[in-house]
Amino acid sequence: MSPFISDERSGALDVDELLSKLTIDEKVSSLAGKDFWHTTPLPQHCIPSIRLSDRPNGIRALGANFDTDLLAKVGQLQGQEAKAKGAVVVLGPTMNIQRSPLGGRGFESFSEDPVLSGHLAGHYCRGLQQENIAATLKHFVCNDMEDERMAVNVMLTQRALREIYLLPFQLALAIGDPQAVMAAYNQVNGTHVSENKELLQSILRDEWKFDGLFMSDWFGTYSTTGAIDAGLDLEMPGPSRWRGRALSHAVMANKVTEAQLDDRVRNVLNLVNYSKASGVPENSPEKQLNRPEDQALLRRVSSQSIVLLKNENSILPFNKSKTTAVIGPNAKIARFCGGGSASLLPYYIVSPYEGIAAKCKQKTVFSQGATDHKMLPLIGDYLKTPQGQRGSIWKAFNEPATSVGRKPIEECVLTDSNCFLMDYDNPELAPVWYAQAEGIFTPDESGLYDFGLGVEGTGKLYIDDERIVSNFKNQTRGETFFGSGTIEEKGEKVLTAGQEYRIRLEWGCAKTSQLPPFGPVGGKHGGWRVGCFKRTDPVQAIEDAVAVAKTVDQVVLVVGLNGELESEGTDRTHMDMSYSSNTLVAGVLEANPNTAVVVQ
Repeated sequence: MSPFISDERSGALDVDELLSKLTIDEKVSSLAGKDFWHTTPLPQHCIPSIRLSDRPNGIRALGANFDTDLLAKVGQLQGQEAKAKGAVVVLGPTMNIQRSPLGGRGFESFSEDPVLSGHLAGHYCRGLQQENIAATLKHFVCNDMEDERMAVNVMLTQRALREIYLLPFQLALAIGDPQAVMAAYNQVNGTHVSENKELLQSILRDEWKFDGLFMSDWFGTYSTTGAIDAGLDLEMPGPSRWRGRALSHAVMANKVTEAQLDDRVRNVLNLVNYSKASGVPENSPEKQLNRPEDQALLRRVSSQSIVLLKNENSILPFNKSKTTAVIGPNAKIARFCGGGSASLLPYYIVSPYEGIAAKCKQKTVFSQGATDHKMLPLIGDYLKTPQGQRGSIWKAFNEPATSVGRKPIEECVLTDSNCFLMDYDNPELAPVWYAQAEGIFTPDESGLYDFGLGVEGTGKLYIDDERIVSNFKNQTRGETFFGSGTIEEKGEKVLTAGQEYRIRLEWGCAKTSQLPPFGPVGGKHGGWRVGCFKRTDPVQAIEDAVAVAKTVDQVVLVVGLNGELESEGTDRTHMDMSYSSNTLVAGVLEANPNTAVVVQ
């Protein structure tokens, strides 16, 4: 038995013994991540690396059902899903106050009410930690806007801070006993949260008696000694930007005492000990967990979260036997969440059109009517491999596409055409490497199609070996990949309905880009985004939808936001829907008053 293991059966670390044996450099190394999702192991002392994961977006309408028992069940399910993914720390729940409906990450949080937020988050933590998966309250505190989120200084009174912004965290800690808390990016009253001693030490630890781990948000550490002194235990992600040799030097210079260092390391080791009870082995392979009972629970939660704002003239419920049209930009696409780190690919998903059509006894007709995308919608869902599998075949190479006979280093099937390789790694890849993605696209309608390509790196898009889009030279910085990528370059081609077209992307990693690295998340491997949409006349599209509305007994009109309009990294500038959506709603309501409007 190792001298650093205090309990042979559980494998629990003897934290005090370890602290007495670890060198300064070993202690320092444990206070930052190894990579994007893992802590740094010290195998010579039997200290494993543990895996953290962004909270699955799951059901974000939970705040609308006021059912704490249901929250606990959802938390427990997400704990089981975390185990399947080999993760022992879940970076959630998000519980910031939705001070403004324009906030880009408002969809991630529960409510603008601090009491409701605190109770729901606390019971979610209870359920999650029943599986011995550590919950992480985030983002502590006052992180209610995305614009300039790393620089913004939130100025507020002590009363507002205590009664509105801190209260949900205080309640959640008391109810759910989460093992970790994550710092917000922003400043509060002039000091960044990750180095704010009043918040981290005086309130969180001294007053509230929190004894868990306090971590940075990703790239949200801004100092060496200041963050350590305030109480920031773990810098994420790794490798460290602010600790490492700089922190070791600070200890040598007595800018940081070894006692302070031990306090920070103790909290990391305690979290490692907590994670051992989960039974998840180190570097566990990722698996899927998609059981019928899980789908039933999520369906139940979803149905109980629906809010009926108005039912004028008792238009609802609709008659299943009558003719029905489902109209709108969100009708055939399941807009279940906003964009950013909280988004994910669900195991299964049902669009409003699919759900309504399944219930109606007569044929359900569809018309899009309006478009609300900022960039062309992703093509990934509409591609198939030559074997008929959904997605495209992706290959990684150490040589560019011009190299004859190049051999792939790695190959897989991708179902997404928006890929940002922040945490991707393959030891066989050269510092400058390339990739190819190829799939078959079969359009439903004939017409002129627009294709778009945004990259961090370089890229060219081909259809049947004809180059349609080049994003290779004279690049322009845009909003893709948190500002580290280009604008969406576009091309066009006339396609025939039912005909198969071979779509091929040739891509070079971030180091091939003509743009200098930008921001903390860019510059490693890079990414690509491929979109496609049949070009339409917006006026004619609305007229077509209005004509469809006139032919049926009842209409469900689905409008609202999407992952582009509401997303991490940016706030909306206004509360209005797009002009085309407003025009569509007005036209359809006039054509058929028997219309239910669904706003997502």
